[in-house]
Amino acid sequence: MKSERILVTGGAGFIGCNLVNRLLSEGHEVTILDNLSRSGCEQNLMWLAQTHGPQSFGLVEAGITDFPALLGAARGKQRIYHLAGQVAVTTSVSDPRTDFEANALGTFNVLEAARQAGEDPIFLYASTNKVYGGMEDVRIIEGRDRYRYEDLPFGISEEQPLDFHSPYGCSKGAGDQYTRDYARIYGLRTAVVRQSCIYGYRQFGIEDQGWVAWFMIAALKGLPISIYGNGKQVRDVLFIEDLLDGYDAIVRNIDSAAGQIYNLGGGPSNTISVWTEFGPLLEELIGRRIPVLTGDWRPGDQPVYISDIRKARRDLGWCPRVSVREGITRLYEWMKDNLELFRHLEAQAAEAVAD
Repeated sequence: MKSERILVTGGAGFIGCNLVNRLLSEGHEVTILDNLSRSGCEQNLMWLAQTHGPQSFGLVEAGITDFPALLGAARGKQRIYHLAGQVAVTTSVSDPRTDFEANALGTFNVLEAARQAGEDPIFLYASTNKVYGGMEDVRIIEGRDRYRYEDLPFGISEEQPLDFHSPYGCSKGAGDQYTRDYARIYGLRTAVVRQSCIYGYRQFGIEDQGWVAWFMIAALKGLPISIYGNGKQVRDVLFIEDLLDGYDAIVRNIDSAAGQIYNLGGGPSNTISVWTEFGPLLEELIGRRIPVLTGDWRPGDQPVYISDIRKARRDLGWCPRVSVREGITRLYEWMKDNLELFRHLEAQAAEAVAD
């Protein structure tokens, strides 16, 4: 494969560092732009440096609201993966301005940098299924252990009407539509990836984002897990390696994929309920019962979300390969082997609060 010059915004985060690791392994010249604000970013950069060498990638320590820094990083790049942003619905509700600046203005900045970069770069935007909103018109049936769609055996397709709920949904949705429109208006080779629950190595989950990893971390530490609602809520989950395979498929097929929107999620074959099914699997892995705290349903929490991924299969030849059980087992083994890293991050966070 020919080496290319690539920019990854948010490249020190969970998805970003896994992507950068793959790109470096393929021999590409990678620049990371990241403000390093999230827990674990510095450890991810250290891991990349240890794996590939300290000079193996470039780092621009800046946020995507810093347009001059962003434009400088984007110049001459042949691909831009835009993964940076504010990631939690709860944070968007408590601080909507910062959420807007990161996700709406930030994505606009990255698109403008790509447009002015001078290389007609391929541009991938990591969007979210939250742009579909609450989908109150979709009929849902409650079973013994899980919810399911009554009329959508393949899940929610890209044709589902957009209905932005929460400041997070609005800001990510704005970026989603800007990215699509830059292909139509400016001919930029953009693609929107509406991602479901992504999980995998180097995911330092928090309670309101990255729930699979968060539950595992809590269980390994012996902490109780909080379940909101009855635990029957169903999500399709996608292992990190399958997501990156989807990115690769878009790049390979960019002549036809430009201007398109793709759901990249686990699909109907890779679903699990938040606790009635995930709980027993986690207890099986850890070898003991896990204490659980229950609370009321959170506003806007969907009883079920499953992506219809047939468009990606048809257009890109892509489909998930890692099953739910295999992926969760892989992540659990990695977390168990790296528990000291999580304790170190927790201690760092406590010190920061004390200071």
